[in-house]
Amino acid sequence: MGDGERAAAYVDIGTGYVIHRGPSVDGSLHAHAAFQLARAPRGEVVVLDAAGARHSAAALLVAPMVRHRMQATAADVVTVFIEPHCAFADRLRERCAGRGITAAGELHGLGEDELRRNVARPSARLDARLLAAMDALAAGPVQMPALAAGVGLSPQRLRALAQRQLGMPLARWRIWRRLAGAAEALREGGSLAEAAATAGFADQAHFTRQ
Repeated sequence: MGDGERAAAYVDIGTGYVIHRGPSVDGSLHAHAAFQLARAPRGEVVVLDAAGARHSAAALLVAPMVRHRMQATAADVVTVFIEPHCAFADRLRERCAGRGITAAGELHGLGEDELRRNVARPSARLDARLLAAMDALAAGPVQMPALAAGVGLSPQRLRALAQRQLGMPLARWRIWRRLAGAAEALREGGSLAEAAATAGFADQAHFTRQ
């Protein structure tokens, strides 16, 4: 998609990624279980970190579980969420090492076709047992004891592995996958209540809080 003209706001959800294009709103501090790449087709995008420090660049990369909020803008911002278990995330982990929010000018021109190709392959650096557990969680609800047993680990060792390699508990990953499923249901025309039920939330209020 070219950047020469203003495009209609849209959302694209695929395996390993979510793309949103449209004006950003000045929301509250939050964190994602995915890498967030925000780029301004023209000008700069502005993100505030948990300490209130201002980060601005044509493209900014936010690491998973880093609390932040985007400044509101009337201009379109392209926001790409990249899930942490794909091969492309290996590259982003190196880029973010030691920095929660960093300018990423080399990713400003990342095209959607290139993105889809790079997220299609699994990470080469995460433990295969962790990847299997994440796939199992994405497929449907499963209790931790059964999940851990299915990949040959104790629940304690699986939790420690996720924290060490992902920097987050698997519960956050499960919430992220549910949110992505709910967003897909909304995009297809479902109501908030229908989206919440489809994604496995207890009710619409639970979905809205998450």
